[in-house]
Amino acid sequence: MKKIYYLKTCDTCKKIIKSLPNIEGFIFQDIKEEPITVKQLEEMHTLTGNYEVLFSKKAKLYKEMGLKDEVLTEVDFKRYILEHYTFLARPVIMVNQTIFVGNSPKNVQKTIEFLSNE
Repeated sequence: MKKIYYLKTCDTCKKIIKSLPNIEGFIFQDIKEEPITVKQLEEMHTLTGNYEVLFSKKAKLYKEMGLKDEVLTEVDFKRYILEHYTFLARPVIMVNQTIFVGNSPKNVQKTIEFLSNE
């Protein structure tokens, strides 16, 4: 499966997607318009090994809800991601059994290099 989970209103997501090579045939899912399902999140978890990697601590709600002052468990990370799209670190790019999560420059570069060889 080749899929990108993103927000179409997010300038960072748009910029990253525009920089990606060889993305013809990818399925794009705007997580605000089409929320991720439990099954989709569990597929991501299988590839990353934990929910915290998929969780965005940059989300405004993270601070507003006081979550930065709490000790969150894997169950908490999963629940919050499913409750509100803003908690998913994005974009999430899945290519078969490989996953890239988030928008750090290092991650984006790894994604570009991987897709260049696809």
